[in-house]
Amino acid sequence: MRILISITALLLSQLAAAQAAFAQIERGMFTIETRPDVRQSFFVAGMGEVKPQAVAIVYTGGYGTLNLRQEGGNVKFGMSNFLVRTRTDFIRNGVQPVLVDVPSDESRGVSDRYRFSDRQVADTRAVLAWVRGRAPGLPVFIVTTSRSTLSGAYLALNLDPGEVAGVVISSSIIVSAGPDSYALSSVNLKSAKVPLLVVHHRQDTCRATPYAPMARAAEGLPMISVSGGKPPESDPCEPFAAHGYYGKEAPTVDAIAAWMLKKPFPKEIE
Repeated sequence: MRILISITALLLSQLAAAQAAFAQIERGMFTIETRPDVRQSFFVAGMGEVKPQAVAIVYTGGYGTLNLRQEGGNVKFGMSNFLVRTRTDFIRNGVQPVLVDVPSDESRGVSDRYRFSDRQVADTRAVLAWVRGRAPGLPVFIVTTSRSTLSGAYLALNLDPGEVAGVVISSSIIVSAGPDSYALSSVNLKSAKVPLLVVHHRQDTCRATPYAPMARAAEGLPMISVSGGKPPESDPCEPFAAHGYYGKEAPTVDAIAAWMLKKPFPKEIE
């Protein structure tokens, strides 16, 4: 019994040390080399007084451009994307957001071909290694939305459990928009090597992200279905509509964070 108590105390102290270490990382913008002559910038959001229990590597939708930059000593970036504007909700749940911009050799925005490539895997592995080196013991997840779900699905198929704790795909691209566009209809999501969570809004009317075919593709996987919210204030494929969980951001993030932290989470949000 004494040995068991000692081991438990040691594990708890190690976890507390890991949480404290990551909480002390300076909030701000960082740039690392991910491939020869290729640099990747990302923003680590501050946690305030909240102790991190997990880390979320966040990839935005569209062409992935966060427009991360320094202006007058302050870090600036685009704010409208669902996963970017809800970063405080992740923080409130004990999840540290790390917002990733496009790599330097894709400065105008990443293509679908890049998202389904070894280059995407290499860049992500470099960011994951950087984070794990500063947050030993904390689970690290990849969280994606809209077109970045192509990256999320490909990474879930190609990364090992020792590299990432799991992947979240939300508002996934399930219908191809043309001959040069990719879609998850060609991917066997059940072949993911790491835990995979699917999140989708039932009233998503974006032509590339209808709910019904995504629900069929996700059968057998954990899935959160969202309904309702505010009337749209953007195009159906843009963030301020059901596609971006407009008006349902907080409960959606709460459910995602609960899944990450192995807590009960709602399968339906209404």
